Amino acid sequence: MPNHPLAEVFGFPTDNLSAAAERYRKNKLCPYNNKVPSCTKDKAKDPLGVCSIFDGGQIAITCPVRFRQDWQIVEDAANFLFPTDTTWTSLQEIRLTDAHGKSAGNIDFVLVAYDETGQITDFGSLEVQAVYISGNVRRPFVRYMSDRTANKDMVWTATNVRADYLSSSRKRLVPQMLYKGTILQVWKKKQTVALHRAFYETLPELPEVSQDEADVAWLIYDLELSQKQNQYQLAPHKTIYTQFGPALRKITTPEAGAIEAFVNKLQAKLDEKLENNYPPDAPTLADVIKQ
Repeated sequence: MPNHPLAEVFGFPTDNLSAAAERYRKNKLCPYNNKVPSCTKDKAKDPLGVCSIFDGGQIAITCPVRFRQDWQIVEDAANFLFPTDTTWTSLQEIRLTDAHGKSAGNIDFVLVAYDETGQITDFGSLEVQAVYISGNVRRPFVRYMSDRTANKDMVWTATNVRADYLSSSRKRLVPQMLYKGTILQVWKKKQTVALHRAFYETLPELPEVSQDEADVAWLIYDLELSQKQNQYQLAPHKTIYTQFGPALRKITTPEAGAIEAFVNKLQAKLDEKLENNYPPDAPTLADVIKQ
């Protein structure tokens, strides 16, 4: 494991200095089917071309476009959403609104099934969730890009770059399911969610059902290093089938710790206040009567 946080830069490991890798870096291209040929992460004119980072001995996918390699996720989603031999295609970034016309957000991909006349017969959703980064990853990225030969094995300890799974689930994944997912659930449309294995393993264990009973499929992927190509490949790890309501409740319901630990914390705060003779945060009843 390198002594820096950069796992993939413009689609290749930092020690891959092949002609193909250098072409992508020189031209700031995205190898993973971005909406335009160039990488547009963070800034269109000065993109942060970091697809994934090293985190605690694992790789964490930090760019949602990274999941689009070979369009594996779309094919896997269609296999759950539609019967075999269905004619389908995918539409990107579709705005979803509620009954009052207010936006519930954009769906990453809507897969639509259609008949021989081109009329839609069914549809379902695919949401793609990468992980947020805590710490400044642009600084090591800039250092690496300034001299890739010299910096491919650089030691970088200037910033604590890590995957922020908690924020990613609470601020992104849960709101997506709560707002967009609830509307789709009312419409009785199936949903799929693509996650990296490391991210999925930070979630509580979801109550699984059979594929026939499921209305949500969690598509879990790994990144596997091809030694021959010196490039990571997106590989299906497993698919988890759940029902929408139980899965959402499991994710959004925190596991309560021991009450004794909280009481001990309160006691310590109270002891500190009494020992230092701090005034109370709010007026007592006697103070109110005096006024």
